Order: sequence, then structure tokens, then C-alpha cells
Amino acid sequence: MSAQLILHSGKEKSLLRQHPWIFSGAVAHLEGRARPGDTVDVVAANGRPLARAAWSPSSQIRARVWSFDPEEVVDHAFFKRRVAAAVARREALPELRAQQGLRLIHAESDGLPGVIADRYGDTVVVQLTSAGADKWRAAIVDSLQKATACTQIYDRSDSDVRKLEGLEPTSGWLLGADIEDERVIVENGVRMAVDIVKGHKTGFYLDQRENRRRLAELSAHKRVLNCFCYTGGFSLQALAGGAREVVSVDSSGPALLTAQRNLALNQQLDAVRAVWRDADVFDELRALRAAGELFDIVVLDPPKFAPSAAHVERASRAYKDINASGFRLLAPGGMLMTYSCSGGVGLDVFQQIVAAAARDAGRTARIVQRLQGAADHPVDLAFPEGEYLKGLLVQVD
Repeated sequence: MSAQLILHSGKEKSLLRQHPWIFSGAVAHLEGRARPGDTVDVVAANGRPLARAAWSPSSQIRARVWSFDPEEVVDHAFFKRRVAAAVARREALPELRAQQGLRLIHAESDGLPGVIADRYGDTVVVQLTSAGADKWRAAIVDSLQKATACTQIYDRSDSDVRKLEGLEPTSGWLLGADIEDERVIVENGVRMAVDIVKGHKTGFYLDQRENRRRLAELSAHKRVLNCFCYTGGFSLQALAGGAREVVSVDSSGPALLTAQRNLALNQQLDAVRAVWRDADVFDELRALRAAGELFDIVVLDPPKFAPSAAHVERASRAYKDINASGFRLLAPGGMLMTYSCSGGVGLDVFQQIVAAAARDAGRTARIVQRLQGAADHPVDLAFPEGEYLKGLLVQVD
């Protein structure tokens, strides 16, 4: 018999709205014994059964809901159904069917908290970040193999967030093996090398696929500045779109080397139009301003400045700083394509930050388009926290 997680009175409201997180402050007590990752029955203070969830005593999120059906059995067959359903949802969308790089499972928004799975060709890379996901590792891996017929599965469960769950980082081959760390995928007609072993996240930022395509559409005959360029995803799409020059800036020398190798993979692109700068973006933006440089498009895709709500104030200052610098570098009629991947910074707050940055830069600007993650990164309506990536395409006078 499963242990019972008893909630404080009134703390069942979020669960009744089908929000999958149960925070420590909502927990009255645990009846019975449960180890990290074990499935527990979630019960309201009045005894009403609510859900079945994975127990995580080390985390402030004490339990993550597997099922809002209190009677549903959480076993190997459960994960087989959930994984197959997630894969089928992608296959139902025409724009995703031919993608060589694709997110197959997007954690809570696919009903699998703590489970990320990205496919690069015949290789699936998994990232398990919760105690429950870690406990069911074998079932998840087997279910992915059956749902995708992939020949290789690699584990990238090495993110710092596992520490919050009391878990050690893990990585390595779970199915098959290969001496090559890189996979080459084609995205929007551009070849990109993905390092599944040492690259960020699972090796590539798949969530920006459609936004990179949008940049290509806008770049013909334009001078483009791409900040925090990583391995050149936005840069190469701008070149593919016909940009007359693309200046790319990142503080990671290895990432820039990979970006230049990616350019070499695409013989159809004019390498002479690409400029690569190994520099701190904040410093480089100020240096470009001092030199009187102007661009038609500035792309700002920084790392996560606010990993949690506690960092929002400091992150807001950083976002305002880089966006003000970006606005100052735009030629008349130019466009700023700016993003935040910080979950603690909501879209409304981010828009306010960008508006304040425009005022500081003395620019009049208008939102042309709101930008978001690609369709393989869905957001459950009951879980708005899943919409971590937000962006604005802004045009100045």
C-alpha cells in the first residue's frame, strides 16, 4: 500500500486546477513510509483522494503529480502510454514530422514531470531532473525506444537542478554506444553539429527553431548582430536568409569554434559575411556603441539570468542593460529580437523591462511580434510555468 501525502486544509485548490506541483508548505504530513521517487497517494485534509505523485523529500517541490486520477496505477505500462502519447502528439503536427532535431517529451506539459527527451536523428538524449523520473529511468528509456525505434539513447542528467532533488548528476549511454559525440541535423535547410555529450542542455536549443526561421525571413540585405551566439544557430539562419553581414559574439571560445565549423558544413553560405568575436557581450555592446556601429537587426538570446524568483530583481537589471545597449545599436527602422529563458521572469515583466530599456536608450519602439518556443515545446494550460521562453520582435523608428 502506498504512503499517503496529507495536505493542509485549503491546499488542494491548485491540484483541483490540475497544477502538478505540491510545495512543502502545502504538506501536513506523510502517513506511511516513502523513499525518494516513490509514488504516494495525495489526499486532501478532509480525506478526499486527489492524485498520485512522486515523493521528493529533499526538494521544496515535495511531490510532482503523475496522475490526477487517484486510481491510476503508476507502473511500466503507465510510462509506455505517456511516452507514446507525447510522441504521437508531435507526429500529428505537420511542421514537426520532418524535423531531424525534435523535443519528444517536454516534462510537465507532457504529463511526465522531470522528463526531457530530445531526438537528434536516430539518437535520443534524455534528461531526468526529478526523483520520480530518476526512479522510473528504466521504464522511461524502454518506452522511448519502443515509441521511436531509436538505436541509441544517451543520458544527460547532469544539470544542477538534480541537486535540489537530492540526486547526483549522471551521464552516459543507456542504449547503444558511439565514439562520436556529435550528431549533424538539418534545421530550416541549415546543417548544424550537435554535441550531445558536452553541449548545453541536451546539445542544442531546439526551442528556438521557429524563431531562427523568422530571423532568416527578415535578414535579406541586412547587417545583423547576434549576441550570446553559442554555436551559431541564429547566425547561420541570418546568413541563409541573405544577410550582408552577421557579427556574432560569445564569451565561449569552444562554442565559437563549433559555430565556425557549423558554417563550414554549409558550403552554400558565404563565410566572408560572417564575423566571430570572442568577448563578453556586455562589454562588446558598449564597445560597438563607442565605435559608432549600427545594425539593422540585433538578436539578444542570453542565458538564464533568473534561475528562480529570488533572482528576478538582479536579472531585471541585466536584461534592461543589454536591451538598452541593443536599442542604441539599431539603425533607423531596425529590429531588436530579444529573449528571456528565465522562468522567474514572466512575459508581462519582460515586456516592461524592454520598454524601460527603450526609454533609457531614447528610442521609440513597437512590438511587431511576440515570440515563443517551437510547437514541440507545448505548454499545459494548467502549468504556465512551462512557458519559460518568451521573446519580442521590436521595431524602432
